Amino acid sequence: MSPTASPRIALLATLDTKGHETEYVRARVRELGGEPLVIDTGILGEPVGCEPDVTRAEVARAGGRELDEVRAAGSRGAAVELMQQGVGATVERLWRERRLDGALCLGGAEGALLGAAAMAALPVGVPKLIVSPSASGRRPFGPFVGETDTLVMHSVTDILGLSAISRAVFDNAAAAVVGMTRDAGRAVEDLGERCVGITMLGHTTPAVMRLMPRVAASGHEPVVFHANGVGGPAMERLVAAGAIAGVIDYTLSELANSMHPTGIHATGPERLTVAGKHGVPQVVVPGCVDFFNQGAPEELPERYRDRKRYYHNPVATLVRLTAEEEAELGRIVAERLGAATGPVRVVCPTGGFSLADVPGGDLWDPEADAAFIEALRACLPDEIPFESVDAHVDDPDFADLVADRYLTLVEETANAA
Repeated sequence: MSPTASPRIALLATLDTKGHETEYVRARVRELGGEPLVIDTGILGEPVGCEPDVTRAEVARAGGRELDEVRAAGSRGAAVELMQQGVGATVERLWRERRLDGALCLGGAEGALLGAAAMAALPVGVPKLIVSPSASGRRPFGPFVGETDTLVMHSVTDILGLSAISRAVFDNAAAAVVGMTRDAGRAVEDLGERCVGITMLGHTTPAVMRLMPRVAASGHEPVVFHANGVGGPAMERLVAAGAIAGVIDYTLSELANSMHPTGIHATGPERLTVAGKHGVPQVVVPGCVDFFNQGAPEELPERYRDRKRYYHNPVATLVRLTAEEEAELGRIVAERLGAATGPVRVVCPTGGFSLADVPGGDLWDPEADAAFIEALRACLPDEIPFESVDAHVDDPDFADLVADRYLTLVEETANAA
C-alpha cells in the first residue's frame, strides 16, 4: 500500500447477530480514512443492520459448499468448521487480488473462531485484530491466534448493542487496525534467500546466542523462534511459504512434548518434516529432548510425580522423559528426517540436552540420553550425516561447530545447484 492510499480493511462479523455493531465500526473505519470491506461470516438467520460487501452465501461457496449445505452440517460446531474454510478462502483471494491491507473481526465464541480462519490466511505482518468477549479469563488463545501475529482485544461487554463501553472499545479497535495498516503493516512473504530459521528455548538460549553472530557474520539473517508448541510450526509455515531459506532446528522440545497427551508444547505429526519436504537445508540438534512441559508444580499430575523434574518458574515444570520414551523419540526424529528431500545434517551432543541435563542437575539421566542417541543413530538413513560430539548442547564450542556445519551445508548446496 502506498503512503497516500486509504487502507483497505476486511471487516468480518456474523451480521445476523452483530450487524448494528459492525455498521458502527464500518463508519468509524471510514471516518479514520479507511476503506472497509464487510464480510458476512454468519450461518443462520439473515443480516440485520448492515449490508455486506461479501455475502455469507459467497463465503460458503468459496469453501466449496452452498450455504444450505453448511446449515445442514448436523451441528453448530460442524457448520462453523465448514464456514471457516470459506472464510479463509475468501480472505486469501482478496489478499492475492490486493484488495485488503488488514483485517478486523467482531465476534463472540464462534464468530471469533471464524475470524481466526481469516487471520490465518494472511501473511505475518499484515495487521490482524479480533475483538471478542472470549478474549478474557482462563480461556486458551491458541484457537484465535494459532501461528499468526493476530492481536486479540477483550470487548469487555458482549457484542450486542452499542453503549458507552462498547463504543469506546470499537473506536479503539478501528483506530488500531487503520493505524497499523496505514503506518506499519507490511507482509512478510519473502525474507530473502539468506534467512535462516532457528529454534530455541530458555534451556538452549546460551547456545543460540553464541551461534547467531557467527551465522550473521557470514551474511545470513538469523530469525529465532521460541519452540513452545507454536514457534516451531510458525517457522515451518514460513518455510513452506518460501520466506525462510534454511533451518537450524536447535531445539526439538516440541517433539518431546508430543510424547505425552498433556505436553503443553506439543505439536502435530508434521513437525520436523516441512523443511525436508520443501528441500530446505537444515542442521538439526536435539536440544531439549530430555523433558516435556507441564504447568505449575502443585498442578503436576500424580503419574509424573515420581519422575525427575525441574522447577522452571511458578507456572512451568519440566518433566524428564524415561529411557524408553527417549528411544522412541529418537526413532521418531530419524523417521521424520529420513523423508527429507533436501540436505540434512544431524549434530548431537553427548553431554546433555538442556541446562538442567548436566551432572548433578535435576534432569541429568545419562542412560536416557544414550537411549535417544543410539536410537537416532541406528534409525537415521545412511545418507544423512550423523555427528556425535562430546559436549553439552550449550557449550560455546559446540554452538560454534553447529554454526560452521550450517554454513558449510549451505555452501555445498549452492555449489551443487
